[in-house]
Amino acid sequence: MTGRTQDGLLLLARLLLAAALLPTGIARALNVSGFALTLAATGMPSPNAVATAAVIVQVFGPLALIVGVLPRISGLALAGFATVMAVLLHSFWQFVGPTAVAERTLFLADLGLAGGFVIYAMTGPGAWSWQGWRRNTRTEAPRAQPKAATSKAAPKSGGRAKRPVSRAPARAAA
Repeated sequence: MTGRTQDGLLLLARLLLAAALLPTGIARALNVSGFALTLAATGMPSPNAVATAAVIVQVFGPLALIVGVLPRISGLALAGFATVMAVLLHSFWQFVGPTAVAERTLFLADLGLAGGFVIYAMTGPGAWSWQGWRRNTRTEAPRAQPKAATSKAAPKSGGRAKRPVSRAPARAAA
């Protein structure tokens, strides 16, 4: 696979992973208190604080994912978030019948997202990202600096010429 194809597929994967969380994160940001009530119904302690933290992760995490900023931190944070939310919100073991099947499907989908985030954390975002752009700007060769003009004329004081500045001083023999 060529580099451009791989970078394009990594960008597509980042966009798809972000699309799984960002719309829900925006909806929850617009109704944090409703999400806190949902968490309170599961027996979550401090549901308002947890809901606020979850909204922050669910909005800013996918944005960091899209841009490709801090892939290890954002990928592992989103993987942890998806796993915790799967356990808290989709406890299929408490249900029977069709509800249990639906909750198990959502639980496994959240775990699949967590796996995608771990893969992102391990592989990185690719060249078409903030990190790839920064890596490319750092590895470009620095522009050649003009050489300092050196005088071939004899030194004015003493009969010795000064050493070039670029050489390290010689050590005295012990």
